[in-house]
Amino acid sequence: MVVVDACAVAAVLFGEPDAEVVVDRIGAAPLAAPGLLWYELASVCLKKRSAHPRAAKKLLRMFALLDHLNIAAVAVDHAETVQLAQKHRMTTYDASYLWLARYLRVPLITLDQRLQHVASDIL
Repeated sequence: MVVVDACAVAAVLFGEPDAEVVVDRIGAAPLAAPGLLWYELASVCLKKRSAHPRAAKKLLRMFALLDHLNIAAVAVDHAETVQLAQKHRMTTYDASYLWLARYLRVPLITLDQRLQHVASDIL
């Protein structure tokens, strides 16, 4: 199992340049993420649709592929997430992914270099 964050999943869903890197890192592992993943990806989709109105329908179809990725939504301990965020000076969103990877004792797949750096130090 691996924990995937929104930037990694967005790269795959929307065919961004680093999608292949993410797919290679994931391999055949089962996927997990905090419940906020779906909200973050909906926000990414909205921003992309606003920036590219001609591709709005296509982007929505790409976003719908999220349902086929079989990502397990796992609850996080929000109090511990706040502490982790404060300790590492990051958002609680990023800390949620980090907390979950640490809790499950699995790798975190992210394209966020700062988050990856913190993850490599504590996981």
